[in-house]
Amino acid sequence: MTRNEFNDIIDRDYRKLYRLAYSILTSREEAEDVVQDVYLRMWTMKEKLDEYDDLTALAVTMTRNSSIDVIRKRRNIGSGDSLSAMPASDPSPYEQMVSSENRNIIQSVIEELPAGWRDIIRMRDIRGLSYEEISAQK
Repeated sequence: MTRNEFNDIIDRDYRKLYRLAYSILTSREEAEDVVQDVYLRMWTMKEKLDEYDDLTALAVTMTRNSSIDVIRKRRNIGSGDSLSAMPASDPSPYEQMVSSENRNIIQSVIEELPAGWRDIIRMRDIRGLSYEEISAQK
């Protein structure tokens, strides 16, 4: 993909991606950062972009996921590395659905790992053990 082709994608989709990020984040600066990050990640994978049928759909998905990650980072500040950390306030129905979907995806990915890796992930990210505690158990 050439620079001009990529610029055309940016010109075509920027407003749509920004509106999506802003609707999730309600922060102009964070929405701009998310969209910029999405385009940066797409540019770094420019050789593989031809494999996708719909680059707009890819960009929308990346924007949505990145925006949700920003929300998670906001909520998990000071709560540690645990996957099971709960947000301080009641999540909206949308956030509950996203959280449920993500938990299911994470669980299915963990189940596909080899047994040793799966155990380490469960001990570190689910049970919240330190690396030293994991090392002592292995």
